[in-house]
Amino acid sequence: MDVDGGGKRVFQRLGAPSGDGRNQKVCYHWRAGKCNRYPCPFLHRELNAPPHATSNGATNAAPKRGNGFSSDDSSVSVPRRSPNFSGGSTWGRVHGGGNRVVKKTEKLCNFWVQGKCGYGDKCRFLHTWSLGESFSHLTQLDGHQKVVTGIAFPSGSDKLYTGSKDETVRVWDCQSGQCLAVINLCGEVGSMITEGPWVFVGIPNCVKAWNIQTSADLSLSGPVGLVYALVVGNDLLFAGTQDGSILAWKFNVATNCFEPAASLNGHTLPVVSLVVGANRLYSGSMDHSIKVWSLESLQCLQTLTDHTSVVMSVLCWEQFLLSCSLDKTIKVWAATESGNLEVTYTHTEDHGLLTLCGMHDLDGKPILLCSCNDNSVRLYDLPSFSERGKIHSKGEIRSIQAGPGGVFFTGDGTGQVKVWKWSAEHAAAGM
Repeated sequence: MDVDGGGKRVFQRLGAPSGDGRNQKVCYHWRAGKCNRYPCPFLHRELNAPPHATSNGATNAAPKRGNGFSSDDSSVSVPRRSPNFSGGSTWGRVHGGGNRVVKKTEKLCNFWVQGKCGYGDKCRFLHTWSLGESFSHLTQLDGHQKVVTGIAFPSGSDKLYTGSKDETVRVWDCQSGQCLAVINLCGEVGSMITEGPWVFVGIPNCVKAWNIQTSADLSLSGPVGLVYALVVGNDLLFAGTQDGSILAWKFNVATNCFEPAASLNGHTLPVVSLVVGANRLYSGSMDHSIKVWSLESLQCLQTLTDHTSVVMSVLCWEQFLLSCSLDKTIKVWAATESGNLEVTYTHTEDHGLLTLCGMHDLDGKPILLCSCNDNSVRLYDLPSFSERGKIHSKGEIRSIQAGPGGVFFTGDGTGQVKVWKWSAEHAAAGM
């Protein structure tokens, strides 16, 4: 995707990190949670600890993970028994000094958004779409007429897929940023994911399945109402539907089609979020609950009822489950000795939360992106929940998707898709 009409391309701006000459001191005000300088000449991170040496004198670098947190690989991302559940938690703590109060950033100028602010640089409100030195806005993709509800970037592809309530899916070229195709559907897009060569799109009463390698175009019937959530795990495709059920399909190689495998029932209202972690499927619903399902037996193992409003998004990170809700909280769940999940930390925002997305910056540090219904996205380090930045938008951001090489995408309520990139200079500063 070209930026400002130049020859630099989004997915080619991935040069090796280089030093930026900043003072290699940690900002005193940042440690106190009070720094308001953008950019700040000092570090908003602790300096890296010395690498661990092996017996032969070599150093072991921490392995870097992929762009997402959740996985159905048994080695990551499933809440399990944690010996530190009742003590020693680092959630919400910075430098072991107690819970940090996250600094609230400035307000976006509404007149600037409308192109009508006459104060210019003298305006006391923000004239920028983002705050934070660790990432930058590259470009935007215009075309959708309503809220963007799904963004998919198939592995190994140079195409980006976006779905919207305007009943279309748009296909974008990642080199030029041009829209290559507009696929008209028979209903609004409720969800979209990609797995291998497949792109799955949830619409009313159906899931569309497109294979970008073979051009296969399948329609999976069975859902009742809009399909709000999709996820793949244990060779099954799961769909969270408007009637509260979760449908599952399994791909039959011989017939080259997806066959119905199961229906998971228990929620009393629409299922709006799904995530898979190792041997579990987690479902969040408008009935305010999260259900934990076995991927082997497809039976419900536990129902979590600590949220007091719609559970909008669920996410796996290491041995923890994270969930967000319109009740303005993000809850971190960990397994007790009995194997059941309980809340080990609650982070509170000033507004209802819409979606969570996990990714890593260019230094390999895990970052949580939280979309709020005040048209903003907060970026936090994990597990401290120390603030990394904030993204503003013209409408609620319902879709966040990580891409390759530190690129990520957001889709908002006006139909606009924005492209962002983590800063290599920030990563090289010795966080």
